[in-house]
Amino acid sequence: MSDPSLPSLPDEPAARPASPGELFRAFNRLALQGFGGVLPVAQHELVERRRWMTREQFLETLSLAQVLPGPNIVNLAMIFGDRWFGWRGVLATLGGLLLMPMALVLAATVLYGQWADQPAVAGALRGMGAVAAGLVIATGVKLFGGLHRHPLGRTWCLAYAAVVALAIGALRWPLVYVVLGIGTPAVLHVATRLRRAA
Repeated sequence: MSDPSLPSLPDEPAARPASPGELFRAFNRLALQGFGGVLPVAQHELVERRRWMTREQFLETLSLAQVLPGPNIVNLAMIFGDRWFGWRGVLATLGGLLLMPMALVLAATVLYGQWADQPAVAGALRGMGAVAAGLVIATGVKLFGGLHRHPLGRTWCLAYAAVVALAIGALRWPLVYVVLGIGTPAVLHVATRLRRAA
């Protein structure tokens, strides 16, 4: 019997990609906007603009992408591409995400080698770091609304987030200890709640 106090599963997205080519164009667009980090742009593009994912689905996919080896956005792109078009979707999302930015970064590397000693260049890089931090915080605030349907609810999610922030920020735990020491109890907690609801 289902527990009415537990949230239901996420709704289906309002739209879907029509082809691997559309996936390539969408991920290319978000990659070229992602100065300082692609994740906030990915959330805006996939959830708000194209509506290919709900906020809850984005949170779930991002959670899985974060515990897998490799860059979060690359993992998210592969999971998303595979969900819609299998291996063709994976190639489309990875191609869109990596090809043009890689060419731009190689060109920027050449230019940086020539201008690195200029104070204006160093200042610009410091400014972009602050902007990137702001984008990540803004994305976290936007995604917080999706936690109301999480099996643990917002309170438990905030509690786990606070413990993780303390472990990494104050105690300087290595990431593997955080994932195993805090992530494992969190996963077991969710599994217990879902089992009771079944």
